[in-house]
Amino acid sequence: MAGRRRWCAVSLRYGMQLPVQSQSTLYAEGWEAEAGPDDLLEIARAADRAGFDYLAGCDHVAIPRRLAAAMSTVWYDPVATLAFLAAATEHVKLLSHVAIVGLRHPLLTAKQYATLDHLSGGRLILGVGAGHVQEEFEALGVDFRQRGAVLDECLDALRAALGPDEFPEHHGKLYDFEGLGQRPRPVQDRIPVWVGGSSPAAVRRAALRGDGWLPQGDPRDRLPAQITRIRELREEARVQGPFTVGAIVEPLYVGTPRWEVGRRTLTGGPRELAESLRAYRAMGVHQIQVRFRSRSRSELTDQIAAFGAEVAPEL
Repeated sequence: MAGRRRWCAVSLRYGMQLPVQSQSTLYAEGWEAEAGPDDLLEIARAADRAGFDYLAGCDHVAIPRRLAAAMSTVWYDPVATLAFLAAATEHVKLLSHVAIVGLRHPLLTAKQYATLDHLSGGRLILGVGAGHVQEEFEALGVDFRQRGAVLDECLDALRAALGPDEFPEHHGKLYDFEGLGQRPRPVQDRIPVWVGGSSPAAVRRAALRGDGWLPQGDPRDRLPAQITRIRELREEARVQGPFTVGAIVEPLYVGTPRWEVGRRTLTGGPRELAESLRAYRAMGVHQIQVRFRSRSRSELTDQIAAFGAEVAPEL
């Protein structure tokens, strides 16, 4: 019974992937192409005021020409972006969704994210993933075919390097360090690590090595089986401690849109939207990542405010 209680969500938390900082054609709105730092600041402040649990930023170092038309080459650095927004917000957490930590030495990653946690007063959530762009790995001298194994060891090394010890120690196949001090230390005693991805390997990695799971593209009907699998893996391995299950929900528009928002977009009044979103909580989801359809920054900030004031209380 105690194990089950750790999975019960008292309330459904909500966060959002930031617009502007990544502009894949899968989700970017037209107005984002001309947007910049001022827009990011206003959106982050709006989310902070509206009670959002986190703001998230993506991670890609460089996009090859073959993928540029679909993915675009606009990918802000997540550490720089989240640090920029940390100074303009007070409460909202800062999530890397996801950092491709295998592209960098764990000590470098630890230095960057420990500093971010320190500067933000302990608001970091480290979201990590294996990555999928082969040319990125090749350019940075990392074996793309072994990216899963690289990520696994990175997670072990980062647990040490982001822990309380000023002189962390790790001895592995790929990385070996001790006697090297790093300050400032994180404010948090344990940085939450959420593992992204929906492949069997990613789900297993999240269950056994993470503090949470960030699915990638799972529709509603696939989530219950994935969540059950995570529970089974953790119970079999006797993994202890709290675990946060996430979900990326359908695009949202609070109210009745007067423009074409797409057939998959959830629209309607606050109670109608909340009723639909509460289904995620019933599945065992603890936090949802929302993305609003919008034609301008002002429409987006209005949507953020309406969600926080009208929809969130119904969750």
